[in-house]
Amino acid sequence: MKYTVLIPFLFLIPVIIFQMTIIPLLSFNGIGPDLILILLVYYTIRNSQMYGTIIGFIFGGICDLVFGTILGSMMIAKTLSGFIAGYFSTENKRESYLTPLNFSMIIFLVGIIDNSVFSFFSSFDLSENFISALLTSTIISSIYSSFISILFIIAIPKRRRFE
Repeated sequence: MKYTVLIPFLFLIPVIIFQMTIIPLLSFNGIGPDLILILLVYYTIRNSQMYGTIIGFIFGGICDLVFGTILGSMMIAKTLSGFIAGYFSTENKRESYLTPLNFSMIIFLVGIIDNSVFSFFSSFDLSENFISALLTSTIISSIYSSFISILFIIAIPKRRRFE
């Protein structure tokens, strides 16, 4: 049981490296998928809402330091994302939420919240219309993340998803 708490952090390091190096090459106009959010939502659904909230706080803090964003902006966005994703962590519906279609819809919903909160706390450019910037970057990034999440959940064998 002690080691299962460390597993998300072992996956976080390669995901951050992949997010920093490969994802900018795959992004369109600077908008790309959020692999850290996919990892966060997956472990939140597998465990519990409290676990997801704590993991989101830690993931966000690490990402703030690594990516050099305003300290606390990604932290609060990932904490809220872990909390929202925790509503999909019920024991009797966990298997249905970890199917590819349902998981991608959860990623889309949580991605909109995550990107909105992050944009609110990190962007101070008043020359651009906040609503249009929010809609374009938030919706497109959430759609992109939800498509990538389908590949992520298909890559995990069914027996490993529910352990």
